[in-house]
Order: sequence, then C-alpha cells, then structure tokens
Amino acid sequence: MPDTGFLPVASHDAKILILGSMPSRESLRQQQYYAHPRNAFWPIMAKTLGFDGSRPYPERLEALKAHHIALWDVAGQCVRPGSLDADIREVRSNDFEAFFRKCPHIFAVFFNGRKAEELFHKLVTPALPTPPPNCQLLPSTSPAHAAMSFAEKILAWSAIKQTLENGPAKPYLSSHLI
Repeated sequence: MPDTGFLPVASHDAKILILGSMPSRESLRQQQYYAHPRNAFWPIMAKTLGFDGSRPYPERLEALKAHHIALWDVAGQCVRPGSLDADIREVRSNDFEAFFRKCPHIFAVFFNGRKAEELFHKLVTPALPTPPPNCQLLPSTSPAHAAMSFAEKILAWSAIKQTLENGPAKPYLSSHLI
C-alpha cells in the first residue's frame, strides 16, 4: 500500500519553496515534517533564520511562514519499504501547478537532497508550462547523508536566506501560469 505525504505548509505570500522527496517513516508516524530526531532540517533552519528550533512543531512551521518559506514534498504518494530515498518507487507527484497558483509569489525552489531534485525534474517539470526559475539543490538534511558536517550543511543552506534578502527577478506565476 502506498504512503501518502502531507499537505504543503505555505502562506499565500510565500517566496521560497523547500521540497523534500517524501516524509520518512518517523515523520509519517508523527505527522510532522522532518520528525526524525537526527534529521538536521529544523536545527539548520533555526540557525539560518534565527528562531528557536526546540519550539513546538506548530511554532516552527509558523517561523518558516513568517520568513515567507513554504515546505512540501515532491511525492504525494509512493511505495517505499523504509525511509531511504533510494527505495522510493511508484511515485505520484503532488499538484504543483495548483500549488503555484495558490502561492503566486514563489520565486525560488530549493531541493532538500538529490532525490527531491530528481523526482521534481522527472515528474513535475514536464507538466508545467515552463520550468520554474531559480531551482537549487541543497545537501540532504537526512541522517543518512553524513558526508557533510553540520557546519558545511548550514553554510550551503544559507543560500535560502541570501535568496530571500536578494529578492526575485520575478515570481514564477506572474510569467508562466497566468
């Protein structure tokens, strides 16, 4: 039986979209994005954006939204026997055209790991009128990606804050989905 992911966490005024591949077993069990205690997502975002990463989950989500960041996964459904991205198969993507219509100010997409990027370009990009601009791969925050130190990951993920500070050329929706 396929696993089903979560709804997006986004405000209408979101400017940045962070995409994972599919929630892990622990995330699905807790019904929270990046719930595995060794996943570095929340500590990295807290350090990068300057909020307390130990706050309750709803408050962490609100902190992302306050910084105009949306959070979602490429896969809406898939079969995966464990939590490893390498085991993802039979993927059905989320509806990104509808998402970009609901969040018309998105101007950059960041991928939390290579599998999210791969799935997006394979399943989503061909279905969109044109590829979204400003797509960037970031190192996975998963505990399975131990090739980089926490400090190296924070440095790479600081691209999100820099992108927010520099602003967009133009939002994706304004030029491609109207």
